[in-house]
Amino acid sequence: MAATLTDPLLGHLVDGRYEVLSRIARGGMATVYLAVDRRLDREVALKVMHPHLAEGASGADFQARFRREARAAARLTHPGLVGVLDQGVDGETSYLAMEYVDGSNLRRRLTEGGPLSLDDALRTTESVLEALSVAHRAGLVHRDIKPENVLIARDGRVKVADFGLARAVTEATYTATGTVLGTVAYLAPELVSRGASDARTDVYAVGILLFEMLTGTQPYTGDTPIQVAYQHVHSDIPAPSERVTWLPTELDELVEGLAARDPDERPADGAAALSLVRRARAALDEELLARRADPPPAPVADGTDLGEGDAPPPPPPHDPDATALLGLSRPPAPPAGDGELRRTMALKVGAGLEDPAVRVGPPPPPADGTPVRHRRRALLVTGALALLAVLGFGAWWFLQGPGAFRTVPDGLVNASQADAEAILAGVGLDATVTTAYDPTVPQGAVVATDPASGERVRRDGTVALVVSLGPDMREVPADLLGKPFTDVKAALEQAGFAVPDPTGTWHNTVPADAVISIAGPDGAALEGGATLPKDTQIAVLVSKGPEPIEVPSVLGEERQRAIAILETDFDLVVTVVEDVSEEYPAGQVAAQSLEPGSAAHRTDAITLTVSTGPPLVAVPDVVNKNVDDATAILTQAGFQVKVDRQWFWDDMVVEQDPVKDTPLPKGSLVTIYAR
Repeated sequence: MAATLTDPLLGHLVDGRYEVLSRIARGGMATVYLAVDRRLDREVALKVMHPHLAEGASGADFQARFRREARAAARLTHPGLVGVLDQGVDGETSYLAMEYVDGSNLRRRLTEGGPLSLDDALRTTESVLEALSVAHRAGLVHRDIKPENVLIARDGRVKVADFGLARAVTEATYTATGTVLGTVAYLAPELVSRGASDARTDVYAVGILLFEMLTGTQPYTGDTPIQVAYQHVHSDIPAPSERVTWLPTELDELVEGLAARDPDERPADGAAALSLVRRARAALDEELLARRADPPPAPVADGTDLGEGDAPPPPPPHDPDATALLGLSRPPAPPAGDGELRRTMALKVGAGLEDPAVRVGPPPPPADGTPVRHRRRALLVTGALALLAVLGFGAWWFLQGPGAFRTVPDGLVNASQADAEAILAGVGLDATVTTAYDPTVPQGAVVATDPASGERVRRDGTVALVVSLGPDMREVPADLLGKPFTDVKAALEQAGFAVPDPTGTWHNTVPADAVISIAGPDGAALEGGATLPKDTQIAVLVSKGPEPIEVPSVLGEERQRAIAILETDFDLVVTVVEDVSEEYPAGQVAAQSLEPGSAAHRTDAITLTVSTGPPLVAVPDVVNKNVDDATAILTQAGFQVKVDRQWFWDDMVVEQDPVKDTPLPKGSLVTIYAR
């Protein structure tokens, strides 16, 4: 807890982008933190490499290999692979930003729950192999498959993490120190003895993983990692049924096939191994698949009998995260427990070739008082043993030691296939060629080699060349515009493109959530049939529908001006009707269907009622009525009244203008004549 509280990266902003929140885990190569990507506002798992990996003569080589492997891993897309989102260097901090998987890992599940049911073990193995198949097809090898790197999300999804990391560190450390990096409990024999690895190395580790899921124990144990490495090289993996007697022979054969000592006897890659696992599971009935082994008994310290209620003594202090370097001589005994066998460590190539229990060197000198003839005999025996040791060392040097190997030359990557083959032939090495698409390396040039430049290979060995086919060009599907974004995204991703979160904008004619346009990285619009490299990001512009507006008031506006305001400034669809109005003169807007100030959207419909003037009223008949009565009648009908008298005392209406029953707009003037 104290280490976590004093971790200098906590609360730190890495590369001006990733805010470190907490420490998730620490291993032999890196520390993993939970961080927030401030630029995209999402949680990520930030894996920060231990600073010592970038130090010394191999530091620059590690940085270059680390960047290359990160780019290669980022090109892998599969639900079973933890996605690599970003890679960079901030001062002395080399980091990977990866998809954050909220859940646990297979190690914790085995520790807390013991062996898995046969069905769970086989399905987990299938998930791991499905992810490895994608990587193997792309020419990538994991090199550190173990329960800690098999993540289990809360929804049960299985994901493989740390692709390319072990390879980058191994190549750098091997070049400088002759060591390979890995977890000793899962190292393939060829990696221990020769430092060589390919897709079959991952298959071997999956076989060990399956053994552990079925039985709850690892196949090889020892007091030191070197003893475990020796067993990988010299022993065939035991059948799981030797630990759990009821396990069927189909699973014994499956585990023995995946973890065969000879790489040629294993499946060629993850896809071939996946086929074997599915065939084995199909041969088992449901009742058997539901069974699982009993958890193995808890280990008890040697020579200690625990009485009832007693607890085992605590282990001595030990840093489980330190990286250990194993030589050919026997190292000091490790602390109790198998934590050292489960973590990533640097292993000297060839460390498993000699039995670590055998003492190397001449016998001790005889004690004082030994007869002279016995001493002479001892000297002769010692001389003979020394000669045999020299001969044995010479045989080892030229058959298995440095004399049996050549170093893969530089200058292969980015060279043409013909030039690379000529370089290898010049040092006595053969070449095999596979092809792969690459977005940056020109067609016909070498993308990568296995083993890489600077690594060792046997004198009569072969170097695998991966030759570029150039960018993997894909065709943009046609007829995408106007379709729902979910359909367009599915079509583009199926075609091999990456589709980031879309940009939205208001649009009067394209429905909401439908696609307005698509564009390439240069911002130019794309049409169906255009070709771009695989995994190119295609930007999608999506409609949010018509823009919301506040309805303006056009009451009292002249008809054409009101229409222009609504259609030009607000994109409303205007319909005009006419009606009489006592309030508004003819030609002015007397009413609108959308209330002023109400919420609407552009392209909504609105109806304007334009005044035709006041309503027409028939003029009443007021002839022969006195002036006061006539005036009252006309005023009540809505007219204005003018009285025309010949003499001021005239009071009888003798004539009116207009005459009775004439239709006039309300408010019109009616003249009455009195005599």
